[in-house]
Amino acid sequence: MYGLFSILILITCALLLLVILVQNPKGGGLASTFGEGNQFMGVKKTSDFLEKSTWTLALALVALTLASNFAIDRSEGAQQSDIIEQVEDSAEDFVPAETETPESAE
Repeated sequence: MYGLFSILILITCALLLLVILVQNPKGGGLASTFGEGNQFMGVKKTSDFLEKSTWTLALALVALTLASNFAIDRSEGAQQSDIIEQVEDSAEDFVPAETETPESAE
């Protein structure tokens, strides 16, 4: 299930990237392409569509990110505690090499 959320998040990111790159920060971009005599949607409607799609994709990205948190398998916690115990046990066996200090040399 987490893999499905990951794929949906990546697709949403790619679409959001494309929509943002199509826009021009000064009002040009795709909207200026339709500014000639034969307008299909018009300049204003194109920029409205791009803005609404940006907000929709951004909200979808936030929702998918939060929802993916619930899809994480929590049964691995027992395995992690075993690993932590093994690390702690091996840390007790580790004794650092003694270094000679200037005080002990005298």
